[in-house]
Amino acid sequence: MKASQFFISTLKEAPADAEVVSHKLMTRAGMIKKLGAGIYSLMPMGLRVVRKVEQIVREEMNRAGAVELSMPVVQPAELWQETGRFESNGPELLRIKDRHGRDFVIQPTSEEVVTDIARQEIKSYKQLPKNFYQIQSKFRDERRPRFGLMRGREFIMKDAYSFDRDQAAAKASYQVMAAAYRRIFDRFGLTYRAVAADSGAIGGDLSEEFQVIAATGEDAIVYCPNSDYAANMEKAEALTPSGPRPAPAQAFAKTPTPGKSTCGDVAELLGVPLRHTVKSLVLATDTLNKDAELVKTQVWLLLLRGDHDMNEVKVGKLPGLAAFRFATVPEIEAHFGCLPGYLGPIGLLKPVNLVVDREVALMSDWICGANEPDFHITGVNWGRDLPEPALVADLRNVVAGDASPDGQGVLAIERGIEIGHVFYLGTKYSQAMNATFLDVNGKPQFMEMGCYGIGITRLPAAAIEQNHDERGIIWPDALAPFTVVLCPISPERFPEVKAASDKLYDELLAAGVDVILDDRGERPGAMFADWELIGVPHRVTIGDRGLKAGEVQYQHRRDGADTNVPVADVLALIQSRLSA
Repeated sequence: MKASQFFISTLKEAPADAEVVSHKLMTRAGMIKKLGAGIYSLMPMGLRVVRKVEQIVREEMNRAGAVELSMPVVQPAELWQETGRFESNGPELLRIKDRHGRDFVIQPTSEEVVTDIARQEIKSYKQLPKNFYQIQSKFRDERRPRFGLMRGREFIMKDAYSFDRDQAAAKASYQVMAAAYRRIFDRFGLTYRAVAADSGAIGGDLSEEFQVIAATGEDAIVYCPNSDYAANMEKAEALTPSGPRPAPAQAFAKTPTPGKSTCGDVAELLGVPLRHTVKSLVLATDTLNKDAELVKTQVWLLLLRGDHDMNEVKVGKLPGLAAFRFATVPEIEAHFGCLPGYLGPIGLLKPVNLVVDREVALMSDWICGANEPDFHITGVNWGRDLPEPALVADLRNVVAGDASPDGQGVLAIERGIEIGHVFYLGTKYSQAMNATFLDVNGKPQFMEMGCYGIGITRLPAAAIEQNHDERGIIWPDALAPFTVVLCPISPERFPEVKAASDKLYDELLAAGVDVILDDRGERPGAMFADWELIGVPHRVTIGDRGLKAGEVQYQHRRDGADTNVPVADVLALIQSRLSA
């Protein structure tokens, strides 16, 4: 490709709404152009990156035995109603009607459609296993789209779905996909972790996320430096502290804490570590009848150590708390007789369902609210001042230094960006949609399923968050829009520069190298700035002075300076660098 035939549109400044590095640099490098909130056009430079992502994904999916198809972006609501997701999915699911008033959705994922295909096409165990995949546009109506392609509303995703005859075969298919994902992300040249994950609303009980390590990542990744243990924050278990609980050493006392409504303020006032305080979180659950009318509301009190944060995913998995919400102020006042800030488990007006974090269950002489403004209770002890907790559970996010669940040391935390996710689904969708096959004994069985996603357009943004500097993007070879750029200096003035550039360009093309020749006639400074911003990893500069010495200048995007290379050796040098 020659630059004069391509479309290059770089900007000196990022748009005002660009918050993260990838959004700024992709816009400045002319890779994306905003059309609306969370909706972007892929410009020619950005599309080349996306096509390279797709190619690697497609090669490894095919290698793993998956079969490509393409499912509609617009899907009938009837399929989603079969699984209940038309009603249960929130406003992120974009619902539309056609001219006849029939309901449709714009697909955010395709479990329903692919299960419908399987139940029509797969009749016998002899047709299994099967794995169908697509690379297709998706739409999720994010409340607050942000960060460019990192959290847009329209995006491209590779989604795959496996079908098996039994659980063992399904888990084997899952492992094949997990291995394929590792090959994919290895080929991209990114630093990543595969972490145990919660399956969330999609269902299933075996799940891994693939996270690109980046300081700007939205997700917290928990890992043990001494072992292979890794999980996302929602999944990471906080172990029960080693016991026994210390014996009480303080008297129970109602202590003035005027104007101090947070655990941090109370700890500072009383001169104690924050870990000696206990925070009270009040939740509520509603029971509805078949007409969606409220039957009753239950109030729950969760106790966590003052320096710990509640893990909403863990809490939502506790019996009775699947659909919890935070209690309203009137509900809190009715049960505690006090506004939030001074709440505690002692002296309630009405009973609540008490759930205690593992850490709090083994604490002695702790501090909590007195259910009275400007007062807290100090020296609180289980068994002496209130009954032993009946329900103890892991309610919190782990913190760095917690014991690793595998017993191999302590946990560390780093930031990551999710770019892939693999799930074992079981029969969640096949049962809901009656997708069966005849087993070897001639009896119908529900198909066992897995699903596997990769964010095709999110991945380049994640790569930039991990690979950039003050000058712009630094693409790994596998993702770069062009692998090599040739920068001739003043070819219009020096025919030998133009001739040498054209010759090297033809040689690189013949060798299968993805090269662009910048023949725009730009000044060297502007030309170099464009390609450093765009992030092409290998640059060769051809100038009159160097050619007189029989040399050109080579520079990798990460290098601090050019290296003089004999003209006769430059092709071999680039090939060796690319193969490395």
